[in-house]
Amino acid sequence: MDNLSFFLSAVGQYTYLQHALLAGILVGIICGVVGCFIILRGMALMGDAISHAVLPGVVVAYMLGASYFIGAVITGVLTALAIGYVSQNSRIKEDSSIGIMFTAAFALGVVLITLNRGTGVDLWHILFGNVLAVSRADLWLTVIIGLVVISGIILFYRPLLLSTFDPTMAKAIGYSTKLIHYALMFALALVTVASLKSVGIILVVAMLITPGATAYLLTDRLPVMLVLSAVFGVISAIVGVYYSFIYDVATGASIVLVASVLFGMAFLLSPKQGLITRGYKRWKTKKQTAVSEL
Repeated sequence: MDNLSFFLSAVGQYTYLQHALLAGILVGIICGVVGCFIILRGMALMGDAISHAVLPGVVVAYMLGASYFIGAVITGVLTALAIGYVSQNSRIKEDSSIGIMFTAAFALGVVLITLNRGTGVDLWHILFGNVLAVSRADLWLTVIIGLVVISGIILFYRPLLLSTFDPTMAKAIGYSTKLIHYALMFALALVTVASLKSVGIILVVAMLITPGATAYLLTDRLPVMLVLSAVFGVISAIVGVYYSFIYDVATGASIVLVASVLFGMAFLLSPKQGLITRGYKRWKTKKQTAVSEL
C-alpha cells in the first residue's frame, strides 16, 4: 500500500512519469488491437520481422537529424515488399523469406550504429525502449499514430474481417486481399514507431502478440477480442510502469512480463480453453460417468 501511495504521488508530481503512463497506455491499446489481426491471420513472424526491420531506418534518421518516424516507416514497408517479392519470385517460402530479410535489415542497423558511435544513437534505448524518457512530442506522435491506425481499422473493419476469416469470399466480393495485407504491414510499421520509446524494437512484438493471444483464449468473437486485447495491453502498461518505478528495473521488460503473466493466467484458467479448466471438466465428466455406471 505504501508503494502504491508513493507511486501515485510521484505520478501527480513528475511530468516524465505522466508521459510514461500515457505512452504505455496508448501503445497497449494500439498494439492490442492490431495484434488481434496479426494473430488471426497467422502473421506473428511477420510482425516480428517488421518490428526488427525498422532499425536501419531509425538509425539513418537519427544520423541525418530527421524524424525517426519517416525512416522507420520507409524501411518497414520496404522490408514487407521485399519479403513478398522474394517469396513470390523464387522457390523460397514466405517464412524463410521473412527470416532472411528481417535478419539482414536488423544486422544492417546494428552495423550502422557501430560505425556511427559518435552520433549519439543509443542502441540500448532503440532495442529495449526507455518509456521514462518519452517527451511531449513523442507522446503526440503516438496519439496521432494511434488515431490513424484505430480509425483505419474501424473504417475498413469489414474488409479486414472477411480477408482474415475467408480470403476467397473477400476476393469474390471484390476486395484486394494483397492490398489489405500490405496495408496491415504499413500499420505494423506505424505501431512499431509508436512503441519505439516505450518498449523498444525487440519487445514490441511481445506487445503485439501477447495481449491478443490472451484475449483469443477468452472469446470467440472478434469485437470482444479487440476490446479485451486493448484492455490487457493497458493493464500491462500501467502495472509494468508501476513495478519499473518502484523496483528500478527496465520498463519495457516489466510491461512485457506483466502481459506474459496475464497470458499464463488465461492459459490456465480460461473458461473454455484453460488447461486447468479443461482438466477439471474431464475429471468431472469421468466422475459422473463412473457414478452413472454404478
